[in-house]
Amino acid sequence: MAVYTEVSDDELEVFVAEYDIGEVQSCKGIAEGVENSNYLLQTDRGNFILTLYEKRVQPEDLPFFLGLMDHLAAQNFPCPTPIHGHDGEALRDLCGKPAALISFLSGLWPKRVEPEHCRGVGGAAAKMHLAADGFNLTRKNGMDRIAWQELFSQTKVRADEIQIGLSSKIESELTYLEANWPNNLPSGIIHADLFPDNVFFHHNDLSGVIDFYFACNGSFAYEIAICLNAWCFEDDGSFNVTKARNLIEGYTAVRPLEPAEINALPLLARGGALRFLLTRLYDLLNHPEGAFVQPKDPLEYLKKLEFHQKAGSPGAYGLGTG
Repeated sequence: MAVYTEVSDDELEVFVAEYDIGEVQSCKGIAEGVENSNYLLQTDRGNFILTLYEKRVQPEDLPFFLGLMDHLAAQNFPCPTPIHGHDGEALRDLCGKPAALISFLSGLWPKRVEPEHCRGVGGAAAKMHLAADGFNLTRKNGMDRIAWQELFSQTKVRADEIQIGLSSKIESELTYLEANWPNNLPSGIIHADLFPDNVFFHHNDLSGVIDFYFACNGSFAYEIAICLNAWCFEDDGSFNVTKARNLIEGYTAVRPLEPAEINALPLLARGGALRFLLTRLYDLLNHPEGAFVQPKDPLEYLKKLEFHQKAGSPGAYGLGTG
């Protein structure tokens, strides 16, 4: 269960009094999620999400995250909206942690991803990229290639405990990506974590996007590359080119891709796979005994990385070259 900080009834009552949201009826921990403590808060006026930001989230980044959601919602992008208190502020403290109330977003994330889900998330990514234009704050990607090197330095000694030869495979890929990473691609604010559990649907219709706590400035095509990794592989590790084609067509129906972006996708997809391989590897090797949240398998992303290494061209994703 992803609740790291318990909130007492008295503390909750004082916190809620800072808002005009009615009287508390219930407050239950939310099991999903791994970064923060989340509660479903029900009052006599509706449902809200209460989030306490834990150690992985830097407090100085919170105005960016909350401000971005305010900005996107004002542009009619379907995302939660921070609730502002009587003093006009959305961010305050609870139990010694930064905390915020967010509006409740209805819908379900897809347990079984279908091509139409992929088309929907592609379109949503493009709409977000356009809607974020004009937001006046910026944030460096905290999981960029520098962070990959740092994660590797903290895991290389023990990586072969997970699979013999894993350390050398990661080191070789880091060297290749550093030498070949594309620059000067169209960029702006990206979500950077558009996994299925962060995208809600009503049936096959996308109803909203949540969890903006990795959002940052980056290339738009890298967002697509992350989505290819997150949405287009089957449980057996095979790549579903129909899902990939739907995802990219959904995106380009809203924001056409430049030839340089299309040609860069295989390399960016390699980077996206390596990024999640490294974070999963770190979490697995540093998993506290008895922790509620179970670490995910890093080797899933090694298999995805190996697919992208062999792909070579946009044709592997159902695209022609630019």
